[in-house]
Amino acid sequence: MKSEKPIAIIGAGLAGLTAANYLNRQSVPFILYEAGKKIAGLAASFKDEEGFSYDFGAHFITNRLAAAIGVSADCLTVRHYGERVWLGGKIYSYPFGLVKIPRMTLSGIKSKLAGNGNKPKSAAEWFRKSYGSALADEVALPLVEAWSGAKAEDLSAAVGESLPGSIGKTLCLKAASRLTKRAVACGYSREMKESASIYHVYPKDGVATLCEKLAEGIEDKIKLESPVEEIIVENERVVAVKAKGETQEVSAVVSTAPANILAKLVTGTDALEEFKNFRYRPMVFINLKFNGRGLLPDTVLWFPENRFPFFRLTEATLSMPWLAPEGKTIITVDIGCERGDEIWEMNEAELAEMCLKSLVEIVPDARERYLGYNVLRTPISYPVFLNEYEPARKNFEKSTNVENLLSIGRNGEFAHIFMEDVYWRTQKKVRNLIENL
Repeated sequence: MKSEKPIAIIGAGLAGLTAANYLNRQSVPFILYEAGKKIAGLAASFKDEEGFSYDFGAHFITNRLAAAIGVSADCLTVRHYGERVWLGGKIYSYPFGLVKIPRMTLSGIKSKLAGNGNKPKSAAEWFRKSYGSALADEVALPLVEAWSGAKAEDLSAAVGESLPGSIGKTLCLKAASRLTKRAVACGYSREMKESASIYHVYPKDGVATLCEKLAEGIEDKIKLESPVEEIIVENERVVAVKAKGETQEVSAVVSTAPANILAKLVTGTDALEEFKNFRYRPMVFINLKFNGRGLLPDTVLWFPENRFPFFRLTEATLSMPWLAPEGKTIITVDIGCERGDEIWEMNEAELAEMCLKSLVEIVPDARERYLGYNVLRTPISYPVFLNEYEPARKNFEKSTNVENLLSIGRNGEFAHIFMEDVYWRTQKKVRNLIENL
């Protein structure tokens, strides 16, 4: 790379630090700008005075990712990870239990026999064609609508296409988990092949361990509390960034900012105009602490019925017992919302009480076991693939429309990808960027 001007990286989460670590190894100059007071972003870990640990939602780390970053020695193996569905007051394992329901299986077979037909025009059509109307209408579509906040008919078919492989593959990998007594990864990597030898692990001190490792040796190039205010473009190329009132000339920008925010930061071009309307789903995570363990039938319990305020419960200690003191557990409640609505504005005590009230149906003695709560909020939990901007989304998948402006990470790419894919994709994209500079 001929230019001595640094590459500006925006955001010190997993993607931004992966980019910085890669550039450092290639001896390419860079500056990493982080708006917050510390690194990690949505990959931050929390531990309270009582010894309970929790993250922003679920993070899935494989032994392969831990080895690539160099934190294998800091990780423990996840021996079990299971999912179940609450349906009509009964609990079914996923996927084995659901496929044993006659109407689900028959509907799925009928859909397959009918053939592919026309290409699905919405998420609703995709799920009905792929899973059959029974499984789609009773389970998949209500859950899709709960986490996206949009009607399945208004969502792109790409929502379904972004999900992990076939049901057959899922069954095989789930069977491998039982045989190996490890939580074999299933549906968490597209960039690298999944197999029985790739399984979930988790750092003893939280997911932020990955970010801390990536940041080793580059601390002096990370500018904390330095939000980028403007990305300056001239002649359709980035030439500088402005942060805290200071302008820095750069050879390129690698951004992890949400796609719609990135579009608003760029000046001097309208190349990103069509990305400004991209929507993200805000989420509230209520972590409820209890005496005892095994309060849920499995690690994750899904709720497609809208009579519950939540769509997912996670008892992470069933997979990672070290996340809570011995003899205690934590259940994370996921509630989708919109910024400024009743859920978003509700105070923490009211949120906890609302969740506890509903949880009693699943865990009858929940109130007697209850120890307290913690609440986390994020306005950018999931990208929402609305059909109205599907052409723009497909365009964004290919490029930001500015040659030396790269957008990476889950929110930066506006994509449904997990941590391992973020790592491998980021390295590949940054490598291509510096080769083209």
